[in-house]
Amino acid sequence: MSVLAGLFGNTDEKLPHSEKLLHLYWNRAELKKEFAAMRKEQFRLQDRIKQQEGATARLQQKLDHLEGLLLDPQWAMNVVVFYQLRGLAVRCERKLAKFAEQLKQQREQKQHNNLLVRWNEERTREGRVLERKIQEQQEQTVALEDRFNAERDRMMSMSGFLKVFRKRSITAILEKLRAQIVAAQEQEAQLQERLLEIKRRKPPDNQGLDTATKRSINFMILAYAQQLFIHFADDEFAALAKEASDKSVGAIKYGSRPDCEHLLTRVHKRVEAMEKNADFANVLQQRAKLIGEKATFRNDDDAVPVAASAGILFEIDGNGAVTEGKANILGENYWGVAKILSR
Repeated sequence: MSVLAGLFGNTDEKLPHSEKLLHLYWNRAELKKEFAAMRKEQFRLQDRIKQQEGATARLQQKLDHLEGLLLDPQWAMNVVVFYQLRGLAVRCERKLAKFAEQLKQQREQKQHNNLLVRWNEERTREGRVLERKIQEQQEQTVALEDRFNAERDRMMSMSGFLKVFRKRSITAILEKLRAQIVAAQEQEAQLQERLLEIKRRKPPDNQGLDTATKRSINFMILAYAQQLFIHFADDEFAALAKEASDKSVGAIKYGSRPDCEHLLTRVHKRVEAMEKNADFANVLQQRAKLIGEKATFRNDDDAVPVAASAGILFEIDGNGAVTEGKANILGENYWGVAKILSR
């Protein structure tokens, strides 16, 4: 036995060594996985650094370009006009977005209130039906109890041979009435539980707007976008503001310094007039109705109309007279209207 042990070794002694090798193998595999993951993360971070460096370089180019324009007396005022017009576009976009958000919230609240009214009416109706059933069940229970008491009193009033002769039949009647009373009480308890569930029922959450409501909201948003367009239509301020939003500084020249100062004065006056003029709710409603009559949709569940079908500009004077023109506000995305519309 000792010779065999000397030749082949002790199996129990080799087992720990094998386990160590196995642990080393798995540790090596885990390290390889972690190393691969680290390399992948390294490459990802390097790509992000390159992207950030590219973005920084482009931004620096823009800053250098802007600095060059501001250093040039012929361009300095043009840069001011450019950013004032871009600011005008941003201001109109914010006003339109605020109007749209308030309108959506109002419609959502109105729809939810209507939903709550219908839900409460249904809950009240169900509750009244159960209350009537409970009352009927209580009346039935009282009638059964009265019959039970009457039969018991009748049996108690009997004497002698008659009591012995009728006791079995009256006892059967009493047992039957007792079972009916128990069943009636259980039925009432079930009805009471159902009534309690109805009273504890939670109101429904806001279900969101349906397509028809979204369309009506979008017609109002487009009507307001047209209102802004018409307000700045003089001297083509709306087109100039959009151009400043779409192009880069230095791509547009507005003229000499006096020309730029004159343009700025007129723009500021129009902005002040816009902030003072807020009494056009009826005009918006009339214009929204006209837009809705002309609007077409690609699909039945689309809330945003085809841009061409919303390209008619409706100018409405103080007497309600309508003048039609053309302005593809949705197609050309004036005031960022495309991202403001409900979908």
